[in-house]
Amino acid sequence: MFPNSSNLGCPPFPPRCQRKSNFSNRLTRNKPPTLLSQQQINDAQFHLQNAVAATPAATPQPSTFGNGSPVHTSDAPTSFQGTKRLSEEIIPHAAKRQRFRSHHFERIVVNQAVPLPEERRYSFPRTLSSPLFGSCYMPDTTEYDPLLQDTLFPDPRYMRLPVAKDKLSQQILELFQVCQQQTSDLSRKELCRTELEREIQQIFPESKLFLVGSTLNGFGTRTSDGDLCLVIKEEPVNQKTEARHILSLVQKHFSTKLSSYIERPQLIRAKVPIVKFRDKVSCVEFDLNVNNVVGIRNTFLLRTYAYLENRVRPLVLAVKKWAKFHDINDASRGTLNSYSLVLMVLHYLQTLPEPIIPSLQKNYSEYFDPAIQLRFVHQVPCAIPPYFSKNESSLGDLLIGFLKYYATDFDWSHQIISVREAKAIPRSDGAEWRNKFICIEEPFDRTNTARAVHEKLKFDIIKAEFVKSWQVLQDRKDLNCMLPLRRIIQKR
Repeated sequence: MFPNSSNLGCPPFPPRCQRKSNFSNRLTRNKPPTLLSQQQINDAQFHLQNAVAATPAATPQPSTFGNGSPVHTSDAPTSFQGTKRLSEEIIPHAAKRQRFRSHHFERIVVNQAVPLPEERRYSFPRTLSSPLFGSCYMPDTTEYDPLLQDTLFPDPRYMRLPVAKDKLSQQILELFQVCQQQTSDLSRKELCRTELEREIQQIFPESKLFLVGSTLNGFGTRTSDGDLCLVIKEEPVNQKTEARHILSLVQKHFSTKLSSYIERPQLIRAKVPIVKFRDKVSCVEFDLNVNNVVGIRNTFLLRTYAYLENRVRPLVLAVKKWAKFHDINDASRGTLNSYSLVLMVLHYLQTLPEPIIPSLQKNYSEYFDPAIQLRFVHQVPCAIPPYFSKNESSLGDLLIGFLKYYATDFDWSHQIISVREAKAIPRSDGAEWRNKFICIEEPFDRTNTARAVHEKLKFDIIKAEFVKSWQVLQDRKDLNCMLPLRRIIQKR
């Protein structure tokens, strides 16, 4: 157990009567109730690796939601604190919906960005054993953490997968189902974040720690590393001086006070400096930065896109696996980072003759305003309704089309990939775009997310992989021709 985690298990709750801002009220009115299936509740509570159930087990039953579609549950061990949750299974759907709304939306959502006084901080109840977090510690996300409840568990309508009617589509779907990040994976990272935040607050009492990137944006895999953003203040910090100093103190704390739990903490002095480290218990590699708040905003923008249409996540995962296998997914070696790959897929889906997804920043500008306080950003994915496209292309057709678009259609020399505009826009003569081989616009700060591709040789390799893979996949319609599926599944 971390040395400063002795207060876990005594949660003071946020005041129900605290006043919301106008933006918060708009989100609350437009936000559909987040009804959790029993499976989702069970996963969040009990699927921590090496955890041992501390109370008698029960077997969950399939639940149904407003559309009548069953959500199948597993045979995972389950336990309950009392009878309240068991009784919810027999309450009519309308009654549950009404009660949940009154319980959840009439209280202020606790914000990770705004530090809370000590008397208003809250923790999780102890229910399970964990070697990292001490005897019998496990979060109950349904009762104590509205932020987790909103972000980890999308409405079940958003979680349906597309129907695969051809071999290639079926392969993409199976790859996604096997390799996608599981709730248990996310829970382990969230538990580590909770404890690290508590430790870092020994140095910076007003700080908050966010999970960002693929861990939380809906496009994570079983092998995804964890990305963390430490917010000291909502004003910008100088990344070359102030951020490096802050991270040096964090690294020292990890090395001296947390050496039993954290290994290999290393300060990387990049343009955005980070501390890289590994959590010994969960075996997850983490990158921690300071005040890179655009990363928090784009995490929830991408999360909204991820659950906007059910073909988005499987397609993105297939593209990421393809790029990784062909060695064009490593910014440290002059190729594309995963964030750029996701933006490339979203841009392609926006620019089809019949788009699969729209521009969220155009259609819902008030929700994606860069000036919105961080305390409200996590509410956005639940405030946006699903998008219904008339485009019925299969996953296989979309993957072939994606490769063809960047192999033959997109003008790399004169165009910028813009998810914000939902189209390719002309290159300007600014320093950010001049003489760059690949130009991908960051949706909020409008910098070039593909600036790591600064050698023509690397660009030629990337372009050649698009051409070669498109030609072979179009001809064979078999994902094995460009990905070793069996090996990937075995390594998941």
